[in-house]
Amino acid sequence: MINESTADVILHPVRMRIIQYLINQQLTAQQLKEFLPDIPQASLYRNLKKLVEAEVIHIVDEIPIRGTVEKVYSIHNPDKVSIGPEDLNKLSKDEHMSLFIKFMANLMGEYDRYLDQDSIDLVTDGVTFRQASIHLNDEEYVEFINELSAVYQKVIKNEPKEGRRRRTVATIVIPEKKKN
Repeated sequence: MINESTADVILHPVRMRIIQYLINQQLTAQQLKEFLPDIPQASLYRNLKKLVEAEVIHIVDEIPIRGTVEKVYSIHNPDKVSIGPEDLNKLSKDEHMSLFIKFMANLMGEYDRYLDQDSIDLVTDGVTFRQASIHLNDEEYVEFINELSAVYQKVIKNEPKEGRRRRTVATIVIPEKKKN
């Protein structure tokens, strides 16, 4: 069975948002607070501590500022922010459903925060969600996933900068029930 605390650490709504902002960048708690203004400061620090203790994120620098020390956080090992296939195969049906529900809750939270703006334009903002059924044999499916992964890898390493807007993209693949 997977260490439930690791999955819970990764899929906790606040910690998931922290992880997303730390991908490809190093940030202080103060910088994270600017990105996540709806999270109370005490909650932010508590969740950062939990992520560090679980070795999901690391303190990569400590900057002395006016008698205190500001820690700089980063993700050193991207494998630590996901649950590997070996661990996934060990999960029970109920554990899989629990992880999936947490994943979906995180997505719904992202969408709710988007909708909670004074003015939105779904078309201009590029908001989209859809479901498509595709028919592929195992070899075609592996090729499709490899191509999709290559597309993700091309853009996932983009660092934030002027003119770039953070967008959440989620992929869920659900095969039909096996035929006997």
